[in-house]
This record gives sequence, structure tokens and C-alpha cells, in this order.
Amino acid sequence: MSLSSKIMEAMKIAMKAKDSQALQALRSVKSAILLAQTESGAKEELNEDAEMRILQKLVKQRKDSAAIFSEQGREDLAAPEIAEAAVIERFLPAQLSEEEVAKLVDEAITQTGASSMADMGKVMGIVNGKAAGRADGKTISTIVKARLAN
Repeated sequence: MSLSSKIMEAMKIAMKAKDSQALQALRSVKSAILLAQTESGAKEELNEDAEMRILQKLVKQRKDSAAIFSEQGREDLAAPEIAEAAVIERFLPAQLSEEEVAKLVDEAITQTGASSMADMGKVMGIVNGKAAGRADGKTISTIVKARLAN
């Protein structure tokens, strides 16, 4: 079943349950997918990698917004953003733990022979390819910086 089909099914369930928060999150996912399809001029559905990147972007946007709202003491605005992020995350593959990401980073450093921060781009490219939607770019970046700084 494609992601679009799963989103539509989840939307139907959210409508029947009168879950407006989930419905809003799912509608934003559907909108982002349709927008991406029309941008590329594709007649067919997006591939799975493109869909995962869209979902990751939407989750990141919501988490960033929630963090900003929390910093400003607006928990009333942060809570819905976190709830929407949780709804969208249900459609992402299981996330890698920090230890698993660190292992991928170590493998990439060994593979590329990276020794300084100048090699960060090479390492990030390899790790992002292997993690493919299962790890947050910020987490990867933090671990790569820590490994290359030593």
C-alpha cells in the first residue's frame, strides 16, 4: 500500500473519530505530497525515498516550531505541534538509536579516511544514504562533528 493510500485511510479514521489534530496533520502530509508531485511534473506517484524526505521535513518543521513556542513560554501552541509531529512520525520507518548512528558514522569515517572537519560533507553524505529516513540530520551532524573534532 502506498503512502498516499495509508494517509487517506488514516484520514478516514481520524474523521470518524473526530480527531481534528490528527486530521490536520494528515491533511498537511497529503498536501505536501501533492505539491511535490506537481512540482516535479510527475504523472505517477513519488518514490518511497521522496515521500520519506517529505515526512521528515514536516516532522522537523513541527518540532522546530514547538521548540520555539516552548522557549517563548507558549506551551498552548507547542502542544499541538508536538501532537501533529507524533501523528506524522507514525508513517516514518523506525528511527535508529544514537549508538546505531554512531556506528554508521564510524564506518563512514573509516571508509572515506576522514580526519578533519573538512571531510564532514563526505561522511554526512554516506551516513545520510545509509540511514535513509531513519535518522535525524541534526543527530547525524552532531555525532560526525564530535568524531571529527577529536
